[in-house]
Amino acid sequence: MTLRAAARNAVGAAFERAIASGRLPDVPEARAAEIEVSRPAKPEHGDLAANLALRLAKPLRMAPIAIATALAEAMVEVRAADPGSAIGTAEAVNPGFLNLRFTDAAVEAIVDHARREPAGWGRGTGASSGRHVNVEFVSANPTGPLTVGNARGAFVGDLLARVLEAGGQRVTREYYFNDSGAQVRNLGASVLAIREGRDVPEDGYHGEYVVDLAAEVPDTVVAARTGDDAEEQRAWAAGRWASDRIRKGIEASLASLGVRFDVWTTEGSLLEHGWVDRAIARLREGGHLYEADGATWFRSTAFGDDKDRVVIRSNGSLTYFAYDIGYVTEKLSRGFDHLIYIWGADHHGTVARLRNAAEAMGFDKAAVEVILTGWVHFLQDGQELSMSKRAGTFIALDDLLAELGADAARWYFASRGANVNMDVDIELAKKQSSENPVYYVQYAHARIASILRKAADTGLAAAPSVAGSLGEGPEGTLARVVARLPEVVEDAASAQETQGVTTYATELATAFHAFYRDARVVDPDEPERSAKRLALVDATRISLANALALLGISAPEQM
Repeated sequence: MTLRAAARNAVGAAFERAIASGRLPDVPEARAAEIEVSRPAKPEHGDLAANLALRLAKPLRMAPIAIATALAEAMVEVRAADPGSAIGTAEAVNPGFLNLRFTDAAVEAIVDHARREPAGWGRGTGASSGRHVNVEFVSANPTGPLTVGNARGAFVGDLLARVLEAGGQRVTREYYFNDSGAQVRNLGASVLAIREGRDVPEDGYHGEYVVDLAAEVPDTVVAARTGDDAEEQRAWAAGRWASDRIRKGIEASLASLGVRFDVWTTEGSLLEHGWVDRAIARLREGGHLYEADGATWFRSTAFGDDKDRVVIRSNGSLTYFAYDIGYVTEKLSRGFDHLIYIWGADHHGTVARLRNAAEAMGFDKAAVEVILTGWVHFLQDGQELSMSKRAGTFIALDDLLAELGADAARWYFASRGANVNMDVDIELAKKQSSENPVYYVQYAHARIASILRKAADTGLAAAPSVAGSLGEGPEGTLARVVARLPEVVEDAASAQETQGVTTYATELATAFHAFYRDARVVDPDEPERSAKRLALVDATRISLANALALLGISAPEQM
C-alpha cells in the first residue's frame, strides 16, 4: 500500500470514528463523499492534506473547520487503536483542510521496501489493473524514412505503453502499415522515373532516399509487363518493393529509438482476410448504411457526427474509413478490453466517425479511444526546421537522434502532455549542463553511483535498513520524496500522461543534491550514521533509475 492510500484509509476511519463518537452526525449523503488527499503547496503544512471537511460542509450543514476539527480529534483515537498507523499527526486548518504528517517509521518502511524489491519498486496497481490494452502508434506510411515529424507519435505511444504496464495493465504495441494505397503506387512511379531518367510525376516523391531506391531496385521487379496496364503493373511492383525496403528501415529506426512493437499489421491483410467486408456487412445488417449518389454511406449523424461518411466511393473503391472500421473490428476480435490510437492533430475529423462506427457495430464506444498529439516544432539556431516527405525536404529521425540522442529526445516528449503543442530547441537539448533537465537527473544518478563506489573503497556499506535515521533533517526530506514513486506511477497510468514522472525525477534529483550538500554521507569517523545514509542514498538511486527506465531513458553509472 502506498502512503497516500494509507492516508485515505486513515481519514475514512477517522470519519467513521467521528460519527460513532457523536462528533459528526450520520448523514447518508455524506457517506458517499469521495476522500481525496493531495500534497500541500508548502511542505511545512504536512505530507498530505485532505479536503473531506469541505466536501461534507453542505450535507452535514456544518462549518468546514468544525468538521476538520472533529476529524482531527477522531484521528487521535484511530492512531491509538492502531500503533502501526502511517499517520503521525493530523491538524485542522482553515478553511477546512486536514493536514497530515506521516510517521518516520512509515516512511522508513517504504524506503526499505524499495531496496528489498528494486525491480518492482514504483510499479503498482490501479483502477484499470489487469486491463488488456492495444496501443497503436506511429503507423507512418512506408513511403519514406521516419521524420522528426513522426517522433511525437513514436514517443507518446511508447511512453504511454510503459506507464500503462507499470500501472498493472497488459499492453500490446501495434504498428499499422498502409501498404495498398495510391501513395505506394506513386512511390513506385517515382522510383521508375528516376531509374529511367524521366521527370518524377507531379504526385510523386523526391529526395535522396528515392534516388537510392532507384539505384537498388532489382531488374526483375521493374521488368517490362504486357497488357494495357503494363506501366501501372510496373509502378505497383516497384512501389511494393520500395515500401518493403522503407519498412525495414523504419523498424531499424524505431529499434534505435528504443521503441518496440509486438504486432505489425498491414492494410492489405485487412482486405485479404475479410475484415473490411465483415465490418461493412455488420453495419449494413444494422441498417446503418445507405446508398446515395452512387456511393455507400455510413449514417454517422445518427450518432452525433456533423455529417455522414462515405464507406465505398461511387467508382467502387474503398475509402480509408472502410479500412478503419475493418481494423477496429479485427482488433476487438483479438480480445482487447480497450483500444488506444495515437494520431496526429490533423486526424481530428476522423475520431467521431471511427467511434460512431464502433458503436453502430455493437461495440462499446468507450473502448475505442483516440489520443491526438499536438504539433511539434524543432528549432535550430532559432529557426524552425520545415519538412515535407513528398518534396524530400524533411529531416530524418535517425539524423535527429544522431545529433540529439534518444535520452534527451525522450525527456522532451515525456515532459509535455501528448496534446500540447511544443517547440524542441535542439541546441539546448544537446547541452550537458543543469540547463538540460535530463542531464541534471542522470547526473544525480551517476553521482550516487560514485558515492557508493567511494564508500566501498573506504570500507563502508549501506545498512540493511534506514530505520531510526529519519526526522526533520535532510534525511527525512529526501526519504519522503523517494517514497512517492509508486503514487507518481499510479497517477501517470491513470492520466495516461508522463509529465508527472519527469517532474518527480527532477524533484528527486534536486532533493538528493540538497541532501548531499547538507549531510556528509561517507564518514569513516561515524560509520553507523554513514551506513544509514548510504542506505537512503541507495534507495534514491533505485528510484531515479526506475523513474528513468519508465521513460526509456538510461541511468548512467558515471558521466
